[in-house]
Amino acid sequence: MEYNDQIKNRMKRIEGQVRGVLKMMEEGKECKDLVGQMSAVRSALDRAIGVVVSSNLEECVRLQMERGEDTEELIQEAVNLLVKSR
Repeated sequence: MEYNDQIKNRMKRIEGQVRGVLKMMEEGKECKDLVGQMSAVRSALDRAIGVVVSSNLEECVRLQMERGEDTEELIQEAVNLLVKSR
């Protein structure tokens, strides 16, 4: 699968958020502020996972349908990936 610039940029923003969390730690920021930022990073990663899985699923389903193949197993695999990511 090829990953487009949109998802790569999303990951770069997450990387920036993680660096921000590390900086907050180095500066001795309050726990509640740190946890809030860490929660934001986790949410951003969850959304990125959803984008990657859904994009991949869409591409794979399209290919299998063009071949006349069943997509049930593919869909179940995508669901399992999303469940595992939580």
